[in-house]
Amino acid sequence: MRQALDDYRFNDAASVLYQFVWNEFCDWYLEWIKSDLYGDNATAKGQSQAVLLAVLENTLKLLHPITPFVTEEIWHVLPGERTSIMVEAFPTPNPTWNDAEAAELAALFMGIVGGIRNIRSEAMIHPSAEIEVLIICHDETKHAGLTSLAGSLKTLTRTSTMAVQKEGSRPKGAASYLYTDIEIFVPLAGLVDVDKEQAKLKKEQDKTEAELSRCQGKLNNEKFMANAPEEVKAKEREKIGEMQAKLEKIEAGMARLVELR
Repeated sequence: MRQALDDYRFNDAASVLYQFVWNEFCDWYLEWIKSDLYGDNATAKGQSQAVLLAVLENTLKLLHPITPFVTEEIWHVLPGERTSIMVEAFPTPNPTWNDAEAAELAALFMGIVGGIRNIRSEAMIHPSAEIEVLIICHDETKHAGLTSLAGSLKTLTRTSTMAVQKEGSRPKGAASYLYTDIEIFVPLAGLVDVDKEQAKLKKEQDKTEAELSRCQGKLNNEKFMANAPEEVKAKEREKIGEMQAKLEKIEAGMARLVELR
């Protein structure tokens, strides 16, 4: 933000703040600490409140040149005696807040949550349904980190039980996701209507195969290959790759349903 202002790149200054507030602060951090803020652990609650206030105060100062009236209004409802935000010093980097280990753990946390949500979406599990999750992580440090975050992981993914193991194999009839070298499994028994999902996947498979055949027919057509511009032919090849990848996912999904049956 500071660099963008110094270079008169006001759009970049606004964009970097937008991304931070909307994505990291609201989408992730606020959701992450809800269990601490509303839980019974006074120490965890106090720490979360202190960090939340510090981040919000500094963010409002950064935002003030861009949205002065809104930030002034919010500033005066924060705890403590306050004068105008206009007379506050502009934030400067604090090297003591740099923590590579914490940043790595946060990235791991977000990756695992994203993986579990991906399974929910692809397996079409109802958003309100509670699931069981098995995480297999061979790395000692990552395993310890995930174990310490199991409570927060469960909260953000509506998980009833979560096991973090160093060794193991895929449970039968489970959907899976690979995040770096970490395997995530969600058993689907009782969560999906097998007949309904099979019919849906078969319909999608037929549609994709028909489209794939059409694209392949174009590339096998001598007239098309002789007259079409290179970018058009490249696009058709790209479509073929995407559809083949989609068919692989559909086949994997159908195999899981067969296991469930």
